[in-house]
Amino acid sequence: MINLFIGNLGHLFVILSFVLSLASAFSYFKSTSAPDALKQKEWAVNGRVLFFLHSILVCGIILVLFLIIYNNLFEYHYAYSHASKYLPVHYMISCFWEGQEGSFLLWIFWNCVLGIILVLTNKKWEAPIMVIFALVQAFLASMILGISVFDVKIGSSPFVLLREVIVDPIFEMNPDFVPSDGTGLNPLLQNYWMVIHPPTLFLGYATTLIPFAYVIAGLWKREYMGWIKPALPWAIFSTALMALGQLMGAYWAYETLSFGGYWSWDPVENAVYVPWIIQVASIHTMIIFKKNHTALKTSIILVITTFILILYATFLTRSGILGNASVHSFTDLGLSGQLLIYLLAFTVVAIVLSAVRWKEIPTSDKEVSTYSREFWIFMGATVLGLMGFQVLAGTSIPVYNAILEQFGISSNMAPPPDQAIFYSKFQIWGAILIAIFSGTGQFFFWKNMDKSKLWNELAIPVLISLALSTVIFLTAGINKIAFILLLTAGVYSLVANSTILIRLLQKQSFKLAGGSVAHIGIAMMLLGILFSAGYSKVISLNTSGMLFSKDMSDEMNQENVLLFVNEPRVMNEYELTYKGQRIELEGIPGFPSKKIVRKTLDEHTVVATADYMYKGETVFGRGDTLTILPENTYFEVEYKKEGEMAFTLYPRAQVNPNMGLIVSPDIRRLFTKDLYTHISSIPDPESNTEWSDPLTNLVAIGERFFVNDFVAVIKSIQKLDEVEGVELGMEDVAAEAVIEVRTKEQVYELKPVFIIKDKMIGNIPVTEEELGIKISFTNILPQEGKFELTTATSQRDYIIMKAIEMPFINVLWIGTIVLMIGFTIAIVRRYKEFKRSA
Repeated sequence: MINLFIGNLGHLFVILSFVLSLASAFSYFKSTSAPDALKQKEWAVNGRVLFFLHSILVCGIILVLFLIIYNNLFEYHYAYSHASKYLPVHYMISCFWEGQEGSFLLWIFWNCVLGIILVLTNKKWEAPIMVIFALVQAFLASMILGISVFDVKIGSSPFVLLREVIVDPIFEMNPDFVPSDGTGLNPLLQNYWMVIHPPTLFLGYATTLIPFAYVIAGLWKREYMGWIKPALPWAIFSTALMALGQLMGAYWAYETLSFGGYWSWDPVENAVYVPWIIQVASIHTMIIFKKNHTALKTSIILVITTFILILYATFLTRSGILGNASVHSFTDLGLSGQLLIYLLAFTVVAIVLSAVRWKEIPTSDKEVSTYSREFWIFMGATVLGLMGFQVLAGTSIPVYNAILEQFGISSNMAPPPDQAIFYSKFQIWGAILIAIFSGTGQFFFWKNMDKSKLWNELAIPVLISLALSTVIFLTAGINKIAFILLLTAGVYSLVANSTILIRLLQKQSFKLAGGSVAHIGIAMMLLGILFSAGYSKVISLNTSGMLFSKDMSDEMNQENVLLFVNEPRVMNEYELTYKGQRIELEGIPGFPSKKIVRKTLDEHTVVATADYMYKGETVFGRGDTLTILPENTYFEVEYKKEGEMAFTLYPRAQVNPNMGLIVSPDIRRLFTKDLYTHISSIPDPESNTEWSDPLTNLVAIGERFFVNDFVAVIKSIQKLDEVEGVELGMEDVAAEAVIEVRTKEQVYELKPVFIIKDKMIGNIPVTEEELGIKISFTNILPQEGKFELTTATSQRDYIIMKAIEMPFINVLWIGTIVLMIGFTIAIVRRYKEFKRSA
């Protein structure tokens, strides 16, 4: 029976939340224009109550949608498309925001939380900024409205039934048909980082609205300078969250995807990177304004641009305009028109309001000196702006094509074929300049400088940096000019900011150290990126001189090794042994062999065919029924290196019917490098095994014979009193041959069965898929003292694997932690300053 009530309730909540957001915006607007304080307060109270009610309804929408997912109500399209009844609860949470509608809801929820905080903490600015907040909420709520007005679709509801979306004859025969299970969460998103990365990133998205709302309110109410102080702590907080969200995504990509890195310059990654880099520039110009009332207009432009770029990023990733240019973008739900209106509405309002007020905005006539903090901040902001523009220009190519097509012009512009090279070759020069500016500029924050003072301050950091850089690039063999300069600039920024940090600690002024700590983090990240990306090394080179396949690319054939099961192979300084396929069972430690379980009709359960030992204890026994997730095959690869302890990695791979081969790496983390291993190819598990013609062998006990190039020997013949699946009578006979098959690493024991039942001869063959052999016990020859075995062979189990060394990547990850510490110190300081002056 279809549960219509819960979906109708959720849809009602969406409609009411949309109406209440508009009503709240109207009430707050009336508060800003009311003729006296009493009316202003009354309208503000109305707006506040309406926004609180809107927020309660948003929580109700979230609860209803989660209940639909959690209770496996697959009659609803959203639950069917993203959930499965076998997913653990934390992945059910990920299901919530996997789709467009759920991610919009997440964004709306964070706006509600932030709006309530602002209402409770800043009464002076409440009315004007909440007009902006409530209008943004109305636009976002319209994205999940799911109604049609005059045949125009407004929003995509997460509460539509499956039968309303999918055309299938089953619904004509039975309109109340409910699938037994959903399609499940994308396998690549079944990772703990996907539980925390999207909420963090969307909170970053949401917080960009706060500085924007303050600047629009300041322009609107002619409070041209007053908005900076309350907006600055939020701008820093937003910048920190955007950075953290991107870094979480980078770490997820590093742990989950197989391109051998953490940043691929994908359009969706770029769409977040560009507003973040502009926001970094904005917080620096805002800090300059607080110090000496310069850079106000620049701050206004940068804050507005940051929010508009967030809206533009939303349009890019959700309108379908990127097409196949990105692996991250959402499919088009028919919202491109709405998204464009959302983008243009706030862009036009911001530009018009700024233009109208431009001449009234105070400016400073003070001449900017080369030896002033303002000069270095402006230089840094300019470089950040150019870096953002270059990425934006390349990412927007699909948009240019779409615009030209609207005018009947056919455009052949295509995204850069190698995005990493296209963006990195420009961004590296920007990074060099930013490292220099962030190191030098810190000295101007604490002292008035002239030419002689500047040299005295910089002499020791510069000399130390040059000495360290020289030692590093000579030792590491760095020979590219751009890399040498980035190394030198990164080390200089690290040394210069450490110098400032030490001085602040000596003066017990740690609360002022946010900038220097954050810049140290950035310097470490640049150095980590330089080594891990610029000097990563493929060590799995194919030295056999043979191609794996003509269908594979040259890179694939050259940079991978072929490993047959239990056949050691030398790779660089390691000896590798592929040990076989492993699985992960619910509640079971370690990775049991795939061979000791048997599939059942339910793809989520298996039956054990042997006991499983883990650390000397029996964890489960033969015949036990166990729970397994369908896409969880791991491949055990043992690494040995002379003079070091062996270690084992478990890269994952499986063939998904919708996505093809999905692989996830396993990583050996060392102090100075990571060893990054992923599968590149495996035998197709769904293909039928092709066996060779059978070969007959007459073998005595203890006599050796060969099968698929392996040495085998009959150890014994044992009489059987019972055979599984066969009912033996009094005159029936059954025996099994105990056969050992030896590989370099392991001895396999195979037991084919010979049966005489009802005076008819039969046999039960045994198959060892890892070795690609099948042995049948077909006859007994007592006069000759021999036994007849027939053998057939097939493709042995194998993997094609890639291994990459990522030097000093831990410097990057440690740098991210240091950066977050710096942001936290700065946020606390700026918030306390705001509270003291409020």
